[in-house]
Formats: sequence, C-alpha cells, structure tokens
Amino acid sequence: MNVLKRITAGGRRRRICIAVAVAATLVAIALVFVVLGFTVFRPRHAIATINSFFLGVVQAGNSSFGIGVDVNATLLVDLSVTNPNRASFSYPRGGTAELFYRGNVAGVAAIPPGAIGARETLRMNVTLTVLAGRFIADSNVYSDILSGSLAVNTFTRIAGKVTVLGLLKLRTVAYTTCDVVVNVTSRSISSTSCKYRTKV
Repeated sequence: MNVLKRITAGGRRRRICIAVAVAATLVAIALVFVVLGFTVFRPRHAIATINSFFLGVVQAGNSSFGIGVDVNATLLVDLSVTNPNRASFSYPRGGTAELFYRGNVAGVAAIPPGAIGARETLRMNVTLTVLAGRFIADSNVYSDILSGSLAVNTFTRIAGKVTVLGLLKLRTVAYTTCDVVVNVTSRSISSTSCKYRTKV
C-alpha cells in the first residue's frame, strides 16, 4: 500500500514537473517574441520618397460660395514607400497625403491600400488634387513663381500593422513631413528634406 502511494505520489510529482517545465518553456518563448518584437523587429518608420511628378488635368468651375472661380488641377506623383523593418507592413485602409503652401492646405490625395514586404520598396502612382485656386488667392505665389522656385510642404499618414514572424502583430502609424522646393521651369523637385515619425 505504501509502495503504491509512493508510486502515485511520484507520478503526480513527475506530471507537475512536466507541466511546470512546459509552462516555463511557453513563457520563455513568449518573452523571446516580445523581446524580438521590441528590439530586433522594433517597428521603424516607413520612408516615403517623391521620385517625380507632372501636371495632369486642370479644371475650372464656380466657387462653392458662388463668388469667383475655383481652379483645381491634378498632380500625378510617382511615389516610393520603403519598409526598413525586418517584418512585413500592411495598411489595408490606405493612407492620406496633404500638400501645404505657406501653412495652408493646397492639395489632398488618398494613398491606396497595400502591403510591403520586409526591407522592400513599393513604387506607386498617387493622384493629388491641387486646389489651384488657393495658390492663386495667395499674393506670394506670383513672386515665388517669378523667382523660379516654389516651396511647399507635404504630410503623409499611413496606419497599418507590422507582422513579426507571422505571429506577433503590432499596430503602427507612420508619419512623414517633407519640405519640398519645386523648380517651376522644369517642373521638377530641386530639393527635399523629410522628417519621419512612427507611433506604435
């Protein structure tokens, strides 16, 4: 009887030890994933680069207030988005891009949904609706055009998920703010300076 109790107690201890070992292993694996997620695989900002652009359709219509004329134009932008992460980045809801001239919104665009693999660059064409009437209304635009260069600012926002090793998903929002100088004569970009920020 005592022998049977010892065997039963020994088997119970063995099962407890195995259960503890399995639990400890699972916790260790989870910790490894968390550490990797916030160190090696820590989300870094996506890099948006404007490669080139050209003017598309120009339309004129009555002002929404019934006074004067609104002039809108489309700017076709060749844009590259680089994912520097060691994990894939997907943004199923797309993103937004805004164009500013002297602090005022002068253009808007929608960035289509997509996904970028680890350390890959995705090239896309984005149609930006330029509110040309707002440019014309600003008296500074004429002197800027005559000088041969036009300084504008762009702001992009892309919200998505970084997937680490196919298991750990981290929600991130990538923001890019750029100061762009446009050569009016050649309609090309003379210089650009960008700042990036990622919110996890």
